[in-house]
Amino acid sequence: QVQLVESGGGLVQAGGSLRLSCAVSGRTFSSYAMGWFRQAPGKEREFVARISRSGDITYYTDSVKGRFIISRDSAKSTVYLQMNNLRPEDTAVYYCAAAAGSTILGYNYWGQGTQVTVSS
Repeated sequence: QVQLVESGGGLVQAGGSLRLSCAVSGRTFSSYAMGWFRQAPGKEREFVARISRSGDITYYTDSVKGRFIISRDSAKSTVYLQMNNLRPEDTAVYYCAAAAGSTILGYNYWGQGTQVTVSS
């Protein structure tokens, strides 16, 4: 059983920064590509960023490019999302997810989410 536990959310003013963490347990961390998603009130869940198993390939949705950085630490079995220059429209519940196969096929495991609120 794979478990993902997010942390690091909170309330921040526009222009501020937060770093989200997602600790993975239960299986070999390096077996999974990892992703971050978010869901704002009244909206569908959307993709934010993903990182390859080796950590050398990353991809971001356009709205966060240049502001967010996804990274992973194999020694800690943790994936991070550094969020800079936050905007009110970044307010959402953020979820991390793990993909055992290609991310094109979807993600197999999800965390419970962490709330990020950006005030204007």
